[in-house]
Amino acid sequence: MAQSSRSVGFREGLRGFGPLGQFAIALIVLATFVFVPIAALLILLWVWLSATPWRDIGFVRPGSWIGGLVAGVIFGIALKVAMKAVVMPYLGAPPVNATYHYMAGNARAVLEFAVYAVLGAGFAEEVVFRGYLFERLGKLLGQNAGVKFLIVLITTAIFGVAHWQQGLPGIENAAVVGFILAAIFAVTGRLWFLMVTHAAFDLTAAAMIYFGLEEQVSRLIFH
Repeated sequence: MAQSSRSVGFREGLRGFGPLGQFAIALIVLATFVFVPIAALLILLWVWLSATPWRDIGFVRPGSWIGGLVAGVIFGIALKVAMKAVVMPYLGAPPVNATYHYMAGNARAVLEFAVYAVLGAGFAEEVVFRGYLFERLGKLLGQNAGVKFLIVLITTAIFGVAHWQQGLPGIENAAVVGFILAAIFAVTGRLWFLMVTHAAFDLTAAAMIYFGLEEQVSRLIFH
């Protein structure tokens, strides 16, 4: 009985915002700055140890796995083209992404990036920046519509700043895309579609760079 009470107390402590909960948050935040996939693994461990329902961080079975996959791929590709051809040129971004230009014609670099696009960006970043942050901020601030919009803004800002190493264009790109993904998550509470969308977005970006199409796409609208 005592052991059961301790287990319950431990789980509640992890879910709460006391010393144990704060330690868990600090550890995950630190891991995010080191390597996002590590943070995602820690979040999965936190969910299991704290007995937090998986649906609370967006792990909800979709109505159709294939349907979500197809829709996510199409939306991810369309979103990348829209960002490259309309949004980023409007914001004054250069047509070529200098940070990732090393992938132009470099098949090995693209393959390595593709692995991270699926596991690191598509899976891990969505778990951290949408699933986990929405769960923690929702528990702390509430769940009404106004608060959800505030959480969308907060997570958008964090996601944008997290891409500081890509310079101002990278931050702007991440902020716009992050806002769209966060808004979708605020409405649906589901990660599968967002994971596929995020991976497809990054894979499309890599394909544009590899085949030297960045400049052409960026000038489709603004010549």
